[in-house]
Order: sequence, then C-alpha cells, then structure tokens
Amino acid sequence: MQIFEELKARGLIAQLSNEDIIRDRLNNGEAVFYIGFDPTADSLHVGHFMALSFMKRLQLAGNKPVVLLGGGTGYIGDPSGRTDLRSMMTPETIQHNIDCFIKQISKFIDFEDGKAMAVNNADWLLGLNYIEMLREVGPHFSVNNMLRAECYKQRLEKGLSFLEFNYMIMQSYDFYHLYKTYGCDLQFGGDDQWSNMLGGTELIRRKLGKDANVMTIPLLMNSEGKKMGKTASGAVWLDPEKTSPFEFYQYWRNVNDADVFKCMNMLTFIPVEAIEEMSRWEGGRINEAKEILAFELTKLVHGAEEADKAKTTSHALFAGGADDSDMPSTELNFEGGSIAILDLLVECALAASKSEGRRLIQQGGILVDDQKVSEIDFAVTREALLSGIKIKKGKKVFHKAYVK
Repeated sequence: MQIFEELKARGLIAQLSNEDIIRDRLNNGEAVFYIGFDPTADSLHVGHFMALSFMKRLQLAGNKPVVLLGGGTGYIGDPSGRTDLRSMMTPETIQHNIDCFIKQISKFIDFEDGKAMAVNNADWLLGLNYIEMLREVGPHFSVNNMLRAECYKQRLEKGLSFLEFNYMIMQSYDFYHLYKTYGCDLQFGGDDQWSNMLGGTELIRRKLGKDANVMTIPLLMNSEGKKMGKTASGAVWLDPEKTSPFEFYQYWRNVNDADVFKCMNMLTFIPVEAIEEMSRWEGGRINEAKEILAFELTKLVHGAEEADKAKTTSHALFAGGADDSDMPSTELNFEGGSIAILDLLVECALAASKSEGRRLIQQGGILVDDQKVSEIDFAVTREALLSGIKIKKGKKVFHKAYVK
C-alpha cells in the first residue's frame, strides 16, 4: 500500500485541491510540503501531535517536510475555530514558545542531511513594509470572499478585529514565500484551515502563474463530535512537565470504546491491516486494544521506558497495588493542621471549582486512600499528607497529594 492510499485507509484525508497531483507527488516521494505551527503556548498538545504523526508518515515515504514556525503570525493569532480574541504575546514569549516547539518537533521529524527543514515566518513577515504589503498582496484578495470563509464565521458573530482579519493574508503570503524560496508547492493542515490554505494557492497563481495544492487532515474528534485532547484540568500536552507520561497514557487508556480504532489509525504507526484485525475484537479485548493504543502513543511521545512505567503503574493502581511512583501528584502548601476536601480537589485540578467537587462527592465519585468520601466537610490532616494520600476520582483518575 502506497502512502496516499494508506492516508486514505487511515481516515487522514478530509479535503484536497487536486487528488491526482497530490497522490502522485506523495507516492513518488517527491513532495516538498509544509505544515504551520503557531507558538500559542510553551508546549505542543494532542492536536499538534496529529500533524506531527502525519508529517512523520510522509517523511518516511521519502517526502520532505518544511516545519513552519509562526513567529510572525503568532503576533496576530489564528481566528479559526475561535469565538474570542487570542491573548497578545510579547516577542520574548513567542521566541520562548518556538524554542520549546523545536525541541519537541525534533523527536518526530529527522532534520539531518536536509531531510527536513524548519523556518520561522518572522524572518519575512516582520520586515514587510505595510504599504508595500498592501500593494503586493491586497489586490489579489476579495473581501467578500474572505468574509464567507469558514474560519471567520464564528468570530464575525462576536466581532472580528481588523488584526485577525489579516491572518488569512499572512498565511497565504507564507505559502507564496515558501513556494518562491524553497519550491514548496504543497500545504497540509487541519480541516479548519481550508479557506486560509486556498488563499495561498490563489496568491501563488495570481503572482507567479503557478499551481500549488493543499490538503486538509480531519480534526481529531470523538464519537460525540467533540475535539479530543482536553481533560477537566485542561489540554493534554506533549511536555512531560505539563502532562506527565502517566496522565498521557491514562488519557488514551480511557478513550471511549467507539474511538479506539479511529485513534489507532490516525495517530499510531501500527499497520492498517493489524488495526483492521483488532477492530473485530469484542468484550474485554477492547480494553486490551486501549492498552495497546495508550502504550504506542506514550512510546512515540515520551519513549519506550516511560511508556513501560506508565503501563506498570496503571496496572498496579487498578489491581489495588501500592506502586504510585509515576502517579500524577500535587505538593500542597497550606496553613493549619488539615485541608478541606473541596479545597484539596481544586488544588489537585480534580475539580474546576468547589461546586463541581461537591457534586462529585454527592455522586460518590471521590475516594481517599480507597475510602469513599461521603461528607462535604471532610478534611485531610497534614499528618496524613506527610506520607502522601491517594485520591481516586471516578473509576479511572488517580492522583497523589502530599506536603513536605
């Protein structure tokens, strides 16, 4: 099975501008393609992981990835899929986030011997003269067409700033620059980027008289139609300091039954034929499939050793074992001889608020050291916390709390 057909079989193709051209370039290992990453945080998350796995597949098939880091577009922020304006970042924050991204991306993409390259759009966007930019690019964009773009619809309802309105033009200019400078004539990205990406092909056609093509990847959604990669405590990050390998493992171990094999296809490098065979499993074997998914993804992001540790810890906890060395933990800092359970749940990010914590307790969903908490005014003593306590939320979430 060639790479394009494998992408189709894995459900990794949403929209594309010219199937024949894109198929031939990818299957022949001739593609120079790019995917952009705006530095909106100091770590990549699960949504980025989808794009990184995609790039890795294409590189293994002989194609050349160009990793575009949005040091310039990060000054504005992509309005796609947003109902609010992104926070403005300082140049120092943007650069710090880019440095963090490069370290993480290098674990997936091989940059040696010219097999891939990383570029920063700040290098060409920040030096553009505004009037020059308007004259060079402005005539090639229809405001009417831009306002119809899917990426602006949600923001138009709440109020689209002129700042954000320029994002499509800047992303299009990126494609134009990469085409001229590196011969990069393919752009891939999330399905919410379709309008922005087509803007780039149109600019290349109008300015250079050349054809470039784009293809989108489906967004990672669960069977309920919600974006995957978020928990009650926030995003699932690739940085082990923000989401521990155990938490990362547990996230995938606990996905819905209906999502297991879709995630295997879209994110892992397990052969399609093996996944198809596993998809016939029933009953208790679905849990076995979840363990395979969790292990493979944790190994890709954190390495085999951390994946082994996470799997061992998970088994020990669910079997009632005592090994909690890799369990997510929180060091508490409070005055007095005890801490109220509602405060404890919020401190450990097991509940977003005391109200949510109260509901969890009333529903019987909180255990402390394997004992169900039934009273709202329950408190944990400092003495108990000196040796650490184990909190269990529901059936699948474990957390350790302690004081020094």
